Amino acid sequence: MPNTVARHHLPGGREHGGGIGRLVGYIVDEAAHTGKRHVITDSRGPRLSLFASPFHLALSAAAIVRDRVSDPTRIQHIHVAGRGSTVRKLVLTAVARAVGGIHVLHLHDPEYADDFTRRPAWARRAVTAMFRGADHVVALGDRDRNVLENLLGVPRDRLSVLHNAVPDPGPGPVPRDAAGGPVRILFLGRLGARKGVPELLAALASEPLRDLDWRAVLAGDGPVDRFRRDAEASGLGTVVTMPGWVDEQEVRRLCSEADILVLPSHAEGLAMAVIEGMAHGLTVVTTRVGAHEEVLTDGDTGVFVPVGDPAALAATLAALISDPARRERLARRARQHFVEHLSIDSYARELDRLYGAVSRRPRIRGARITTDMKNVKGS
Repeated sequence: MPNTVARHHLPGGREHGGGIGRLVGYIVDEAAHTGKRHVITDSRGPRLSLFASPFHLALSAAAIVRDRVSDPTRIQHIHVAGRGSTVRKLVLTAVARAVGGIHVLHLHDPEYADDFTRRPAWARRAVTAMFRGADHVVALGDRDRNVLENLLGVPRDRLSVLHNAVPDPGPGPVPRDAAGGPVRILFLGRLGARKGVPELLAALASEPLRDLDWRAVLAGDGPVDRFRRDAEASGLGTVVTMPGWVDEQEVRRLCSEADILVLPSHAEGLAMAVIEGMAHGLTVVTTRVGAHEEVLTDGDTGVFVPVGDPAALAATLAALISDPARRERLARRARQHFVEHLSIDSYARELDRLYGAVSRRPRIRGARITTDMKNVKGS
C-alpha cells in the first residue's frame, strides 16, 4: 500500500469498533481528502470469539511485519482499552518492537486505572512496559494523561492529549423550533448502566416530563430488547424509540432531526456522542466524567447533571424542553466551540504533527532519544 501514513489497529474495525471505530473512520476519510492514506486493521473481529479473535490478531501482527518490510516509515497506530483489548495490544506492541516498527498507543478506556490495578503484578509490569516502550502515547483528556504519566510512568515528552473529533456537518438549514412539533431528545451509545440508560428511562418516565411534548430516540447496541421492555413497562412505549445500532449516515440523520443530545454516563473518556451533538448544534446534557469538562462549559456550551441522579436529569430536561430560547443559546455556543476546536480537520493536522515528530525522533540500536515535542498539542 504505497503512500500509507499509518495503519490503525482497533477491535471490530470501523463498523463494529464502537466509538473508536467511528473516530478512526473519520480520520481515514479526512486523510483521504488531503491526499494521504490511512488503513484500518481489525485486531479482534466483529464479535469476541475463541476462534475469530486470535485469527484477527494474527492478521494484525502479520500486517506490522509486512509494513516494516514494505514501508519502514509507516506508523502503527494501536488503539487500546482494558481487559482483552490490552492482552491483544501486548502482542501487537511486542511484534512492533521486535521488528523495529514505529508505533503509537492510543488509550480509549475511561476506567483503565481500575483495570490496571486489578491485574496481577506480572501483568502490571507487562502493561507498564508496553506503554513505556511505545514511541508515543495519546490520551483523550488530562485525566487519562495523568493516569499514563503517574500510574504507568510514561514520560511526559512522549504523551499528548488529542480530544476526539468529528466531521463538520455544517449548520442546520433552519432553526429547529421553527419546524414545530415535539422537542426531540437523542441518546447515542451502547445501551447499559455505564451510559446511564436506566437513569435516563427513569427520568423520562417521571412527573416533570409527563405533560410536556417530546419524543426520544435511544440509538445504540447492547441489550436493546430488555430496555425496550423496560420502556414499555414505564409507559414510554409511544414516545421512546430504540432502533438498535446505527451507522454513521443514520447518526447524522438522527442528529439533524434532534434538539437535545443526552448522555448521562457514569464513565467516559471523551464521548463521541457529545462531540456529534456539539457539531450538529444540539443542546448537550451530560455528566462531569472523563474529558467532558475540557470541551464543555456548564451553562454556556452544555449542561452538566450529576451522575446517577434521575430526578436531577428529569428536572434539567423538563427545563430545557420548556425553554426554547435557552436551548438555542446553548446549542449555538456548543457549535461555535466545535467549529473552533473539535472538527476533524483540526484533529488531522494535530495528528500529522504528532506523526512527524515521532518519525523524526532519532533511534540508535532500537533505543529512543527524546526530542522536542512542543509542536504537538498537549505535550
